[in-house]
Amino acid sequence: MKKIYCLLLLVVLVACQKKNKHQEINELFKADITLLIQKVAKLKYSVQSDSTEAQIQRQFLEAHQSYKKVEMISEYYSPTVSKAINGPAISEFEENDKITVPPEGFQVIEELVFPKYNAESKKELVQELGVLAANLTRLEKVSSTNELTDAHVFDAMRLQVYRIITLGITGFDSPVIFNSIPEALVSLETIEKYYRVFIEDKKVSNAKQVLDIFEKGKKYLKANTDFNTFDRAFFIREIANPLSRGLYTTQTELGIPFMTESRGLKPTAQTIFDKDAFDAEAFSGFPDYKTTPEKIALGKKLFNDPILSGNNTRSCASCHHEEKAFTDGLERAISLDGKSMIQRNTPTLANIAFQRVFFSDSRVGYLEDQAVAVIKNENEMHGSLEKSALVIKNNADYVKEFKKAFPKGEINEFEIKNALASYIRSLSHYDSKFDRYMQNKATFTADEKAGFNLFAGKAKCATCHFIPLTNGTVPPNFDKSESEVLGTPNKNKMLDGDLGKFVLTQAAIHKFSFKTPTIRNIELTAPYMHNGVYKTLEEVVDFYNDGGGIGLGFDLPNQTLPEDKLNLTEKEKKQLIAFMKTLTDDRYLVGKK
Repeated sequence: MKKIYCLLLLVVLVACQKKNKHQEINELFKADITLLIQKVAKLKYSVQSDSTEAQIQRQFLEAHQSYKKVEMISEYYSPTVSKAINGPAISEFEENDKITVPPEGFQVIEELVFPKYNAESKKELVQELGVLAANLTRLEKVSSTNELTDAHVFDAMRLQVYRIITLGITGFDSPVIFNSIPEALVSLETIEKYYRVFIEDKKVSNAKQVLDIFEKGKKYLKANTDFNTFDRAFFIREIANPLSRGLYTTQTELGIPFMTESRGLKPTAQTIFDKDAFDAEAFSGFPDYKTTPEKIALGKKLFNDPILSGNNTRSCASCHHEEKAFTDGLERAISLDGKSMIQRNTPTLANIAFQRVFFSDSRVGYLEDQAVAVIKNENEMHGSLEKSALVIKNNADYVKEFKKAFPKGEINEFEIKNALASYIRSLSHYDSKFDRYMQNKATFTADEKAGFNLFAGKAKCATCHFIPLTNGTVPPNFDKSESEVLGTPNKNKMLDGDLGKFVLTQAAIHKFSFKTPTIRNIELTAPYMHNGVYKTLEEVVDFYNDGGGIGLGFDLPNQTLPEDKLNLTEKEKKQLIAFMKTLTDDRYLVGKK
């Protein structure tokens, strides 16, 4: 009886111990929210009492760094509130309500405080700080119901490492003052704080190794605080990647389960640069769209067959050439009748599945629908899936292949578009020199490494072309693809008249807005921009270096690209291009180099 009692007591103690870990983490998080609220209140008081510019700026920095202590749990459990607290200083269009919502939070406040604080902005600043304070109170309230579990906390810790890599050290949420490196330090210290809770009374074989990585990371961030000279390549390869791997190993050893839901970035990825870190299937949105080898084979055959066009003369492959990473090398494709040009440049299909919207104007949300839109477009293929299905049913070879791909043996519009999309999804996987470099399987030249550090730093490329996808799908959740207003010129050096996403939404902020495409395989996909206006990467880099359309003198009040010149030297421009060429997948280099 005594033994049974002792065993029961042990079970209770273990259960309490687990509960106490959750409580400890929750208490740490709540304490950090309280501190953040105090910091913001202090900043607001300084503004109201007309403190000096230096005092106000210092207190802003303290408040924003304090946010980094809550960011990990806040973003994980309360992403909507977190966006209101620390989202981009850009208006957003609410699709459901058809209204434009102005930005709020730290990034809006940063623009009012830096680089110079103007007392004339006092009223607006106080108002924004009041909104921020209200959102922090909201965060405090919604966080009181968080049900933390070991699995969720470890998931959040690894996502925070990815957030540091993709949004932190790139300057995404410190766009004016680039205080990103000190803030990354706070994020790293917070992950360590939570990690120690899990290992404090456990024998974990890699705990010392992980703690050594934390120490190495903190020392490096403290010793290298300058945004432009920070070696991001070193930090990612030698600190961030080993850290996320170490967290994964600890979680495995502790027997803590991994999340099982379908995500664009797999919950089981050890680093964000793993060969199979991304799941093209998870971007599709529908489980019955599941890709299979049989569907891929059928889709490839349909992709190369003019049977889907109205006059049986054009296939998908007519405008998407594999050797050019599935582009056509033209400014814009020739229309089906051969008399005009299609409205926009032919986009690459390589890695296209790793995004949430398609076409330059973001008008379609699924690859299946993209295929249909192209086939039905009278200038592109002018076909009908219904009519094509009737023809295909009379083709014995196709009947056999459809039966393999779709056990029910049906041949209709859904099966055709699903097979095509399955083939296109199969084109989405990475095997470039950049990927091997980040996996410690290749080395960069000095120029390639410098180019990456520019891409993710001074040149600001990675604040729109997010690492590692290099498209506009926002990390680390990868559940939204962004568009930008760049001010792209036409051949006459005037603002191009294509209104882009505005045609779809009729929202003023979307005039001249276009989806941020991937720059994977960019050396093979010239000419560039939605209208094919630039023939070389050198021209593209010059455009961004000059500040986009506003830099060219266009009146474009809704431009989302920063209008400030990047001040890249000629050497830096060449280094940036050298890096971009490392993004070419090996499969397209066969016989080329």
